[in-house]
Amino acid sequence: MFYRIAADGLVLFHLLFILFVLCGGLLVLKWRHLCWWHLPAVAWGAAVEGFHWSCPLTGWENHLRLTAGEAGHGDSFIEHYLWPLIYPTGLTPGIQVWLGILVLLMNVLVYLLLLRQWKSGQGA
Repeated sequence: MFYRIAADGLVLFHLLFILFVLCGGLLVLKWRHLCWWHLPAVAWGAAVEGFHWSCPLTGWENHLRLTAGEAGHGDSFIEHYLWPLIYPTGLTPGIQVWLGILVLLMNVLVYLLLLRQWKSGQGA
């Protein structure tokens, strides 16, 4: 039971990490110190998508599921509702590259806004 809960928790953490990569720049606008966490997260997220790397969180989650005696994904709330958001059907390498580009562009825009605020003296 512990390993199944740990695997579900890891899937939830994975989703939160993805959301931080996508939207963390908006948090940086409010809390500047988060940029030291967000920029490496964006670089990692873009690299995983752009180079088709396997995220270690996926391997860890699969290991926990196997240790729990599961062969595949069960029907827990997290697996049923969150898993398709993280790994949608039809996700091709080409789509992954475009997603990586989208992540970079979104965050470049946020950081350009942040730099503009700092130059105008509005940033703390």
